[in-house]
Amino acid sequence: MNIQSNDNAQKTEQLTDAFRAFNEWSEHLSASYQGLEEQVAKLHSELAFARSERLKTLEEKEKLASRLERILAALPAGVIVLDATGKILDCNALAITFLGEPLLGVSWSKVVERSFITVFDNPHERRLTSGKPVSITYSQLENDAGQIILLSDVSEMRSLQELLNQQKQLSAMGEMVASMAHQVRTPLATAILYSSQLGNPSLDETKRQRFAQKILERLQYLERQVNDMLIFAKDGRLSMENFSLHALLECLNETLKDYVGQGRVDVQIINTAHDDAMLGNENALRGALMNVLNNAVDALGNIGSDQGLITINVSQPDARNLKIVIKDNGPGLAKEHCQRIFEPFFTTKTNGTGLGLAVVDSVVKAHGGQVYVASALDAGATFTFILPCVMQTPELLPGGFSGKNLNQENRHETV
Repeated sequence: MNIQSNDNAQKTEQLTDAFRAFNEWSEHLSASYQGLEEQVAKLHSELAFARSERLKTLEEKEKLASRLERILAALPAGVIVLDATGKILDCNALAITFLGEPLLGVSWSKVVERSFITVFDNPHERRLTSGKPVSITYSQLENDAGQIILLSDVSEMRSLQELLNQQKQLSAMGEMVASMAHQVRTPLATAILYSSQLGNPSLDETKRQRFAQKILERLQYLERQVNDMLIFAKDGRLSMENFSLHALLECLNETLKDYVGQGRVDVQIINTAHDDAMLGNENALRGALMNVLNNAVDALGNIGSDQGLITINVSQPDARNLKIVIKDNGPGLAKEHCQRIFEPFFTTKTNGTGLGLAVVDSVVKAHGGQVYVASALDAGATFTFILPCVMQTPELLPGGFSGKNLNQENRHETV
């Protein structure tokens, strides 16, 4: 009996211990569950906040995108976005107005061939098929992801610039007429005087030939002055056509022989350009080069007993540009004169008009080029022409165009 009571007590105690352990584990599980619920609630709250912030960010981005889209549509310029292969990804309405459709997905080079007229101009400005001039600006996207092209209508700016140039030209023409009167009258009077002597029967043949040469020199001088006036009056408006570089240099050589005569001036022409077909105004270019060469010959007449030398180096630094360097070993120019040498009516000669080098500058600009002078006293003078006149297959503004320009630094250098 006692044994059975002991067994029952032992079992009761075991059950009690089991219930106590169960209660402890239940309390532990309850606490864990409560902690888990709190963690879930916290995560749910954080997720709701993150979702709210994301929705807010998306809403702000949508507003920004909508605003940028309205700004893009309202821009007074055509905007085109290219991918890395040069195809159009996006554009605004004005770009479509300028270039016509289709645009999206089309190669930019094909759009250029379709919508632009080939003109003799700088690489950042083109004329549409409608005749409207537009300025073209490029911006490269990061990591070579493509380009953004901006097309701006420059019709009004061109009109204002032409009006301003016209006013300046009229003012300059009035000044030119006043300053040219004695420049024309003096050689004309000299030519008339020599001509009146040619009919004298007592005049021997030697004097007759010398008088005829004097008349020819005066008439050639008058012709140069008239040509300069005509080109200056055109203000760079020159007709462009095909011509041969070799023929131009041959003509310069023959003209220089007549001008230099049997004097102490040696002329050397070195041509290393590999292309001969050019596009430009041959007569105007020849006149501009002759103006520089005539000045060189006149300067070399003041070097005493030294032998005068004029070198004309012609090269082709790239497929589009022609480089002409005219150098002499004359007395050179002062620095202050180099800074003004291309100004109209500025001259260092007692009988000069100041139009010769102004015409040179006008002709070079009409060809989309640049002219530089480098000189110092007793160091000769060097004139460098950069002319984008080499004939080539039209390849206007491809998608990968980098926008590199000719050197736009100051044209006046000093050795």
